Amino acid sequence: MTSHPLVTELTDAEKAALCTGASFWELMGVPRLGVPSISVADGPHGLRKQDRIVDNLGIAESKPATCFPTAAAMASSFDSALLERVGAALAVEARAEGVSVLLGPGVNMKRTPLCGRNFEYFSEDPYLAGKLGAAFVRGVQGGGVGASVKHFAANNQESHRMTVSAEVDERTLREIYLPAFETVIREAAPWTVMCAYNRINGTYCAENHWLLSEVLRAEWGFDGLVVSDWLAVNDRAAGIAAGLDLEMPHSPDGPARVLAALESGELDRADLDRAVSRVLELIDRASAATGPSAVDVDAHHELARAAARESAVLLQNSGALPLAAGGAPLVVVGPFAETPRFQGAGSSRVVPNRLDTPLAALRAAFPDRRIDYFADYDAQAAVAVAGAADAIVFAGLPEQAESEGFDRTTLELPEDQTAFLDRVRERRGRLTVVVQAGAAVTMPFAAHADAILFAWLGGQAGGSALADLLSGAHSPSGKLAETLPLDLRNTPAHTNFPGNGSTVGYHEGIFIGYRWYEAHGLPTAFPFGHGLTYTTFAYSDLDITVDSAAATATVAFTITNTGSTAAAEITQIYVADPESDLPRPVHELKGFARTHLEPGASRRVTVELDRRAFAYWHPDRADWLVESGEFTIEVGASSADIRLSQPIRLDGEPLRRTLTATSPTGAWLTDPQAGPRVRAVLAEAADGLVGALLDNPQLDPGRYEMLLSMPLNRLGRVNSIDFDTRALAEIAAQH
Repeated sequence: MTSHPLVTELTDAEKAALCTGASFWELMGVPRLGVPSISVADGPHGLRKQDRIVDNLGIAESKPATCFPTAAAMASSFDSALLERVGAALAVEARAEGVSVLLGPGVNMKRTPLCGRNFEYFSEDPYLAGKLGAAFVRGVQGGGVGASVKHFAANNQESHRMTVSAEVDERTLREIYLPAFETVIREAAPWTVMCAYNRINGTYCAENHWLLSEVLRAEWGFDGLVVSDWLAVNDRAAGIAAGLDLEMPHSPDGPARVLAALESGELDRADLDRAVSRVLELIDRASAATGPSAVDVDAHHELARAAARESAVLLQNSGALPLAAGGAPLVVVGPFAETPRFQGAGSSRVVPNRLDTPLAALRAAFPDRRIDYFADYDAQAAVAVAGAADAIVFAGLPEQAESEGFDRTTLELPEDQTAFLDRVRERRGRLTVVVQAGAAVTMPFAAHADAILFAWLGGQAGGSALADLLSGAHSPSGKLAETLPLDLRNTPAHTNFPGNGSTVGYHEGIFIGYRWYEAHGLPTAFPFGHGLTYTTFAYSDLDITVDSAAATATVAFTITNTGSTAAAEITQIYVADPESDLPRPVHELKGFARTHLEPGASRRVTVELDRRAFAYWHPDRADWLVESGEFTIEVGASSADIRLSQPIRLDGEPLRRTLTATSPTGAWLTDPQAGPRVRAVLAEAADGLVGALLDNPQLDPGRYEMLLSMPLNRLGRVNSIDFDTRALAEIAAQH
């Protein structure tokens, strides 16, 4: 990169100072050169601007701002345009407070539903998280405020987060834990990337040259600034050498450590100058933005309401919803109806500028229907529910159950809630359960609830949004961006999480989320991508245009609203590779579309699949590979509800392995160059059996498999096989 013009005018002390914060939320400036200080703030789902008492744990208060639904909620909208609009609104509020960089979005994978910070992350699927994260960044930066995509990388737990080493192979990193970041970098060019606290395979992310310089910059082309998570730096000089440009917050000993390393030769001056240049470039970018902007508080509140509406997921409904406008009294139970759980805890806690409660919103939505409210899950409330024509129970996780800083230990709701819901199994009327939580919970009441609406953490307007949905003014349309499991013991990382305090093994590999449940044939409470509306949709006329040589495809199909209610359908496109050199998931999400239709209306939907939609990371190539052969394109309403499918063929690429004389014979036989030569030598074996097996493995499948697994250089030791061993040795030597 080209050095910033001011670098040569800085003293070494000024350079070292620029690479650390001036305070908790401010970057260092250089007044004598006219370089201003700029400020940053938390803000994945609302601006958290602190002025006096500052912290990164969400303990101290911040200025009032619009509190939008959390990322876990908005991901269930599958709506990139919505995320971009929310990002743009956050940029307006940031500029109004003089904030230059908003610290978000978080695109880490939901490896386990127990991660305490899952409410702040989008999905268990890297494709979905990447697309939504990129949209959010475009919205923020389109408003002249920088974004900071985080936490890079493999930050999938809060337990021991500042020291634990994620022990994870490169294929798993490349296919699961890095792609969302890659998508955001390539499609939205964030101003900054925030590196994570943890280590990866023993090396702190803040000191990981492979991660920060080789992958992030050299491969993906990132040209912005890398900032540490707050207090994530272990060795400042090592971090600069690895590609960490800015340490936050202010470090009293960081500059001295940098100067000492520079003087001793431990730190190369070019590395320091490069980091300083990136800090100055970020300040230039921020300074180029226009001045403060006016915030339309009412408009932002309505946007938060729309976001909450689009995010809520109707998990099941046997006619309980929507509620009738009039009739017998409606019974509402649970404290969350009056004091809702609307956001996560920790560094993303926002002070809302207003708060809509579900109870007040329901009373406004049903002026002709009496609503009897019971705050406690007690016997009196159970009697009321049992006798009511319609009852709504508000359930969910209390704030102390999920937060930054610690992980959950169970998927269960509080016992008083589940016990109450068990007591109302027998009743006269219809029971709806509204769940407010930032992540997956088990729902043993699902078998006897007439309807379940998963509201997530819906932000400050979530109460009004719930009234919109329960009343039928709007149809629910969200779909799960994460699997809801039946049992914690079925979850992918159950026996590996959270590790021993020093390391955590990612032994499930690429099989997280729906990939795990489908590969192992495990039942789920509700699958990834599931969600109902107040209408029905039909899928038809699948047509796929394939560019076999380029390994791309255009998928087109028709969606029809076959019901009587206007609603949106989220269609999902999955790619399956039924036969590959390495194990692959049953299928993987590679496209989606959200389509709003009036009753009876149809629309043609087109989704493009690029080469990466068919590729996987092959360790032998250290690169992405599209194998030649057959793939299946699936169009579904969820990962478990495929409506249309069609096989296609791609030319792909030949797989060339690194082979030695000790490699299995089967690997040699599949090599496009050496394979035919090895086959010819083996076919000439005197007994004729080997040649016959190669032509027809079913003659003796067991012996054929033994042949394939045997190292090439040991075939000559089998007394019953007589062939030219020197010819095989020559082939191995020439490969």
